[in-house]
Amino acid sequence: MEKKTMGIHHITAIVGHPQENVDFYASVLGLRLVKRTVNFDDPGTYHLYFGNEEGSPGTIITFFPWAGARQGVIGDGQVGVTTYVVPKGAMEFWENRLTKFNVQYTKANRFGESYLKFDDPHGLHLEIVERDGGATNGWTFGVITPDVAIKGFGGATLLSARPNQTAGLLENVLGLEMIGREGDLIRYQSSAEIGNIIDLKLTPIGRGKMGVGTVHHIAWRAKDNEDQLDWLNYVESSGYGVTPVRDRNYFNSIYFREHGEILFEIATDPPGFAHDESRKTMGENLMLPPQFEIYRGQIEKGLLPFKVRELD
Repeated sequence: MEKKTMGIHHITAIVGHPQENVDFYASVLGLRLVKRTVNFDDPGTYHLYFGNEEGSPGTIITFFPWAGARQGVIGDGQVGVTTYVVPKGAMEFWENRLTKFNVQYTKANRFGESYLKFDDPHGLHLEIVERDGGATNGWTFGVITPDVAIKGFGGATLLSARPNQTAGLLENVLGLEMIGREGDLIRYQSSAEIGNIIDLKLTPIGRGKMGVGTVHHIAWRAKDNEDQLDWLNYVESSGYGVTPVRDRNYFNSIYFREHGEILFEIATDPPGFAHDESRKTMGENLMLPPQFEIYRGQIEKGLLPFKVRELD
């Protein structure tokens, strides 16, 4: 059996206060809050999803906000940098916008592309790159219109404790194509038009510590439940311990830790985020899976309130 993932489905990170998280990703970066729910493994904590207008795979970043939790350390065994892609010609807008909100940034070049590099309020490393590929994001928020809006993920930089083994997995199991090498980075590409570029750092930098400001896991795309079961068997037969399928309401998931210690997930594209509320109202209300609905009052009482608000 030979399989190839289409690319990144979502990336999940740990952050601090939910209002600070929402202010940055919705109000500064202009992403749509497509779902507010709870961590199914810890229902006293939010699970917030941000993406494009539709909440499409390849655009979704998700967060567990834990106000007051310890700060993490970005390092081996994690996604080191999350890359966002914007339309060609939009970079000046984003330089001005980051400056307006006092977000310090630097500029960098790699593989022939220019990047704006910056951190979110809780320490996650982010960057913006211009590319033609990927559908325009139809979501408008304040002055952020579709001609400059973030389209979704450009990709991610992986930090591995065993880079050679991670490289083997990316190529021989996930089916990514190596398209270049520059310095201590190898670049891989998948078939999708978005969330399709992975840079793997070949020099370990020291073990990361999970906490606020770190990525918890990166999820790869499976086209449906049948494809996911094929992935489960394929990854398991390739020498990795894989969890059973877990129902996450908006997709089904399997998890495994690759040999470079990064936690990987494979998530199904369907059913998506509009099956329990309308596409128009996605993200406006707290949505709970059926097993938690009877505890709604208790859950809502324990969650910190926040609002999506325009800061311009």
